[in-house]
Amino acid sequence: MITVIYFWRIKRIYLPLAILNMATNKFLLKVILGRSFIKMLGTGKGESFTPKDADSFRWGILITTKESNIKKFDSSFVIKLWQKIARSQYRAVLRPISSHGVWSGQTPFESEKFEWNGKVAAITRARIVWSKNLQFWRAVPPVTESLHKSAGLISAIGIGEAPIGLQGTFSLWENSQALKQFAYQGQAHLQAIAATETNKWYSEELFARFAVIQEQGTLD
Repeated sequence: MITVIYFWRIKRIYLPLAILNMATNKFLLKVILGRSFIKMLGTGKGESFTPKDADSFRWGILITTKESNIKKFDSSFVIKLWQKIARSQYRAVLRPISSHGVWSGQTPFESEKFEWNGKVAAITRARIVWSKNLQFWRAVPPVTESLHKSAGLISAIGIGEAPIGLQGTFSLWENSQALKQFAYQGQAHLQAIAATETNKWYSEELFARFAVIQEQGTLD
């Protein structure tokens, strides 16, 4: 199994078509790819994880599927339609190094141990308990400020399946060491982990780290 992620920055005039794509593409991809993990993603700045962060002109798709499906996915009507309305495109092929937690009740990233010294990607994703959204939003800014100032960070954006409640990040790092330093030594992040345990913000959460096997375009 392999993971592929696309992000497109679209032309303003095509926003209605992008929204229609978001509503229909998952069904179309299920027909093309069969039993695969598929997520349609909105994006944002990843600073406060509130609706004001949302970026209406950048959208994404993440799939985890058999390697034999990748060519079918890349050449599908779905991808071609996004490319027609896009100003720019980012695509990455990712191989999971480690993954903890669940996403929509599934464990989509089957990690295996292997040596990797190159660029890595990280995906965090959480389903926030509805009654704790405000508390979560108040706690986020110090962590995101620390993230964006972290040594070794190449780029980071917010991702989500909905404007509220289903929040996450996609980030690119120079290497695993830089990511681990932020995750396990950054004071703001360690405090957030402790607060998560205390406040029980999430009903579901996932953290996954990937080797960036292929990359086209730039995330920014």
